[in-house]
Amino acid sequence: MTKFPYALGLVAAAIALPASAETYQFTSELKGHPTTLVLFQQQDGALYGQASLPQATHNQILRAAEAAQFSGKQGQKLEILAPNGIKSARLVVMGLGDDALTEGEINALGGQLATHLAALPEQQVGVLTSGIDNGAEFAAQFAHGIELKSYRYTRYTPESTAETKHYQVVAENQQSASARHAALQAVEAGVFMARDMTNATAGDMYPGSFAEQAESLRKLGVKVTVLDRKELEKLNMGALVGVGKGSEREPKLVVAHWQGSDEAPIALVGKGITFDSGGYNIKATGTSIIYMKSDMAGAATVLGTVKAMAMQKVPVNVVAVMPLAENMVSERALRPGDVVVTGQGTTVEVTNTDAEGRLILADALWYAREQYQPQMIVDVATLTGSKVRALGREFTGLFSDDSSMVTELTYAGERVGEKLWRLPLAPAFGDELKSDIADMKNTGKSAGASVAAMFLHAFVGDARWAHLDIAGDALTSTGTDFAPKGATGHGVRLLSYWLTEQAETQ
Repeated sequence: MTKFPYALGLVAAAIALPASAETYQFTSELKGHPTTLVLFQQQDGALYGQASLPQATHNQILRAAEAAQFSGKQGQKLEILAPNGIKSARLVVMGLGDDALTEGEINALGGQLATHLAALPEQQVGVLTSGIDNGAEFAAQFAHGIELKSYRYTRYTPESTAETKHYQVVAENQQSASARHAALQAVEAGVFMARDMTNATAGDMYPGSFAEQAESLRKLGVKVTVLDRKELEKLNMGALVGVGKGSEREPKLVVAHWQGSDEAPIALVGKGITFDSGGYNIKATGTSIIYMKSDMAGAATVLGTVKAMAMQKVPVNVVAVMPLAENMVSERALRPGDVVVTGQGTTVEVTNTDAEGRLILADALWYAREQYQPQMIVDVATLTGSKVRALGREFTGLFSDDSSMVTELTYAGERVGEKLWRLPLAPAFGDELKSDIADMKNTGKSAGASVAAMFLHAFVGDARWAHLDIAGDALTSTGTDFAPKGATGHGVRLLSYWLTEQAETQ
């Protein structure tokens, strides 16, 4: 499904050679083809990689920078055609600014370069990182950004005839850079799995086929369990069964468990509505319903995160619990006003069949809590349009009454560039969920994202818990620095960073 229109390697800089010899050795490593060379500069004028260039090239860069008023601010680019003194057809200088860069900011620079070079004819790209502080980490993260942006989904299109771009990122400590890059490629594998699954049509990605994707992780040592409708009924999980009963494709609960340590597990719960018609509260406009194949992005995110942990063999005990259902209209479907009984025993009046994600999450949160006694629970869901109205697509909504989790998750988001913003979680929003005929109802009247979070809060018991509302983040219509148009795999990088930090502190 995924096409990789790039080839990327990390090579050691020949720093012991004279500058001219190093330049030509580097060019020959790229097979003598027309090549784009990439250097970096800070706003203070420091030019990284200059030891790899003849003096004539260095002088030309300085003159061009002055003429173009190139200051070296973060992300700024200076392009020179047919640079003096070297065989490269094109030289690009990228600005780093003066402040220390986060991993996500370096990734974004790599993505910006991939975008800039995409339409250019040169298929060979050399990236010189010599002289940059913590250069091995920079080289690995920059390569990671190129790869994240270069992803392409081609399942439903003919194979692209575009030539592959070959990147070589030159690092002074090649062994360290390559080891770090390998770990980041495991995270990419999780991101790309989530993107592939979310990009697939609802006709191809339904509860059964999602379960098959999860089962593919068994070869990595992941324990995968799939519960069908009959097993869900035995567990009295009436909310999940109720949402899925309108479809011919029956609901499932999928569990993927990477037991990398003997610590109490961390549970990740992901919303898996493989298509959301809205039910009898049907989504009336094609502008919204056409995107509802992506309503399983939360489940794809937590599955991709488990894959990333397993591929790296991270010493963390993490279990992903994914409730899966199609929310369809039929003679069997839930009706507005119906009451469902959750696995916890709580009765819920369904006042809106289009508020179905919180119903399936309720049963999944209870299941994760009861079956695994986790030390923490994080749920991920494309849950509410009100989150998009509040935060747009720049931030994920974070809800939690655990200050430590808020701090840790927010920090992880800052580091990788998947930023979180804490939204209120308060009893007043829970009061809106009072029902006249059941323990609670599934919708309120005011702040939709906070009301939905308070609904979920009723099913986590005493567990430490955070809810991530990724509505608006799971798809991009224009592309970002990290992803082309389509599914983003949002949350895999954030959770992978956070879980790796947890493993290091346990």
